[in-house]
Amino acid sequence: MSGSLVVVGLGPGNPDQMTQEALAAVTAAEDFFGYFPYIDRLNLRPDQRRHASDNREELARARAALETAAGGGKVCVVSGGDPGVFAMAAAVCEAIDVGPAEWRDIDFSVVPGVTAMLAVAARAGAPLGHDFCAISLSNNLKPWKVIEKRLVAAATAGFVMAFYNPVSKARPHQLGDAFALLRRHLPGEVPVIFGRAAGRPDEAIRIVPLEAAESGMADMATCVIVGTAETRIVERQGKRPIVYSPRYFKDGFGGAGA
Repeated sequence: MSGSLVVVGLGPGNPDQMTQEALAAVTAAEDFFGYFPYIDRLNLRPDQRRHASDNREELARARAALETAAGGGKVCVVSGGDPGVFAMAAAVCEAIDVGPAEWRDIDFSVVPGVTAMLAVAARAGAPLGHDFCAISLSNNLKPWKVIEKRLVAAATAGFVMAFYNPVSKARPHQLGDAFALLRRHLPGEVPVIFGRAAGRPDEAIRIVPLEAAESGMADMATCVIVGTAETRIVERQGKRPIVYSPRYFKDGFGGAGA
């Protein structure tokens, strides 16, 4: 007997930014697996069961959810933001890949959500208007040397960068180290957007030049977006400035290229 498992993105925290598809998936499910704060966002019915766990238990959570689904359950694994961006969809896929054969027979699907990068970008304007990438600054699952290599590659290639997991109690220095590294490859006036809790009541958006960006301006609820030399700031009297990356790219001959 095999059931179903859907991985659902709840968005950045504002209920209005949760999709109708996600709401329908939550309504249809019976057992819910996820990080405590994400489960707490849901208004579950008495017949729907909670299986909340800590933040660093992704694989154990995925395996427990798959075992329940393999037994015939209608399972929902919840993630903040989009489940495919540094979140639970990859953990569930990894568990299926190395798990028992019956897990591959489960009706598996992923419902996308608005991720923090998109929520912060929308608050600032359009900093992702041209080529961009997302990088997790956590070295829990990859060496810091790999992160440094990717930062330099993205900066020298002209990508706008969105940083997930920028700081933690165990890693208070790494965002500062990233900024110091980027200052060797990018102009000091490149805008840096610190977007904390975008879309929620405690939202805080701060825009500073790279030369003034500091690690203490972020916490784990912050998504950081670093622009490029092409990224522009439109100042507005009495209002938050607009940050955008032009759709075109100026080549070395003064023209515009695709």
